Amino acid sequence: MEFELNEEQQELKKLARDFAEKEIAPIVEKDEAEHKFRPEIMRKMGELGFFGGVIPEEYGGTNMGMLATLIMNEEIARVSASYGLPFNMQTIGPGLVLLKWGSDDHKKKYIPKLVSGESAGCFAITEPNSGSDVVSMKSRAEKKGDHYVLNGTKTWISNAQIADVAIVFAHTNASLKHKGMSAFIVEPKKTKGVSTTPIETKLGLHCAPTGEMIFEDTEIPKENLLGKEGDGFKICMTMLDNTRLSCAIRAVGVAQGALDASIKYAQEREQFGKKIAEFEMIQDELAQMYIDIQAARLLVYKAAALKDKGVRCSLEVSTAKYFAAETAVKVTNEAVKIFGSYGFSSEYPVERRLRDAKSFQIVEGTSNIQKVIISSYLLGKRK
Repeated sequence: MEFELNEEQQELKKLARDFAEKEIAPIVEKDEAEHKFRPEIMRKMGELGFFGGVIPEEYGGTNMGMLATLIMNEEIARVSASYGLPFNMQTIGPGLVLLKWGSDDHKKKYIPKLVSGESAGCFAITEPNSGSDVVSMKSRAEKKGDHYVLNGTKTWISNAQIADVAIVFAHTNASLKHKGMSAFIVEPKKTKGVSTTPIETKLGLHCAPTGEMIFEDTEIPKENLLGKEGDGFKICMTMLDNTRLSCAIRAVGVAQGALDASIKYAQEREQFGKKIAEFEMIQDELAQMYIDIQAARLLVYKAAALKDKGVRCSLEVSTAKYFAAETAVKVTNEAVKIFGSYGFSSEYPVERRLRDAKSFQIVEGTSNIQKVIISSYLLGKRK
């Protein structure tokens, strides 16, 4: 098992880190306070190939793999969890779904623009009364002639108000439960009957657009059905098996950013006549933070490496997602304590990282859901 990054991966890591420091770090605190998203930053990331790692060259990608992509994703999230999110919204989510279940026309039409950042993507699963229990969703798509008519409400959808292409999940036959769910391609800005409302009352991720999507007698061409009717649940679960890895590595990035800030602060702050880094309790906290981050990163890398080999690894993905999310919350909480009163102030970055970290215990399947998945493998309910 290799534990060192190869030369190409090291170059990608440096490219992403330099971009984050030069393009995002100078504006992130002001933009977070103003809940401002800059699409030009996403497009620059696309131009540099950040989103193309999981996509073949024929559709504008670089085909460098999941691990290479996550290495870059972590470096962006180390500075801003909000700008780490587009990796999921562009290609790890919609891009890979279109690559596997889309027609040739779908792939040619949508994937290159998602890779380049010219188009913004999203996927719509969660509803006001349907979160972890995906099958209970109320959205319905009824086939009428050469199109489907979609009705329903989706909420807490990342990129809802800016998306050019969305993967939307709805029941085509609710009586069949998970076997009656289907997935569709929708162009929100060009399709009648689609409206969006921003959600701005969020604890964190203030630079990441989040909103509600309402579909009222929305007509979707029948050719925009992904796969077959009833494939939606399978598509959804396969997609989450990918997007959870991006969530996990973003959690690692947030934790690493908090550790970096804590080390710097501990070496500058003086109390009782010496730097607080000289106190054993501070040293203990920093060491524990480092250990947890290293463990979380290796869990993510392992799952990503298996993905690149084409190995099904849902157990490894859920393990990485759970541990990384819990680590991010634990580490950022410790960082706030190291900063003391300044950690409670929005003038310093660790409180933002703590707020952002909480999201990873919820999105793409809560920490409790990850434990349900893990235990189902341990008890032989899944293979």
